Amino acid sequence: MKALVLFSGGLDSSVCLGLAVKEYGADEVLALSVFYGQKHRKEMEASEQVAAFYGVKRITLDLGEIFRGSNCTLLEGAAEEIPHEDYSAQLAKTGGGPVNTYVPFRNGLFLSSAASVALSHGCQVIYYGAHADDAAGSAYPDTSQAFHNAITQAIYLGSGNALRIVAPFIDQPKSKVVAVGAEIGVPFELTWSCYEGREKACGLCGTCRDRIKAFRENGLEDPIQYETTEESKRCQMN
Repeated sequence: MKALVLFSGGLDSSVCLGLAVKEYGADEVLALSVFYGQKHRKEMEASEQVAAFYGVKRITLDLGEIFRGSNCTLLEGAAEEIPHEDYSAQLAKTGGGPVNTYVPFRNGLFLSSAASVALSHGCQVIYYGAHADDAAGSAYPDTSQAFHNAITQAIYLGSGNALRIVAPFIDQPKSKVVAVGAEIGVPFELTWSCYEGREKACGLCGTCRDRIKAFRENGLEDPIQYETTEESKRCQMN
């Protein structure tokens, strides 16, 4: 195979998958979905559905044990609830440091694991969906341009110059991810971004708010369903 996509089933990684398939063809693309101990299975279910839509081979990896003991609110056993506020409000509470939905060094671990899988399958390139909005204010430091440059160099050297890392949106906002996805026909209705694992997306967590905003900035309607509380409706309007 030519390309591996680090693939959560979320909006960003689904657009990366669409780009990889467009570039190399479905038969040459491998999707790698990682379970990391998250509270719900919605991401994994979405990744299976989107991979089936594209007709690509998908493999899974369980790294949940590594994060056991973390206080990240996305993980099973976390003492705190997932915050229902935007990232600017969360960053104000952390003094600009990582927010409590930051999974410790997740992208570093995932990309290192993906490198091993990619080399085993003869891949030459790894795609992942980091974008500039996630890196803003160091909410998620392992999505920054500086991190990307460092991990790209490390994997290139550690693979014997065999692997390139591609993050198409590393310097772009999420609105650009949506714009590109719409252009190439990504099945947004199959993707899952919400940090909660309920039947519908909550519309209130940081990633839901960013997704809603990105669609609105493109003048597009998000095809997924959000919980129809008045608070959620206000979030979508703001």
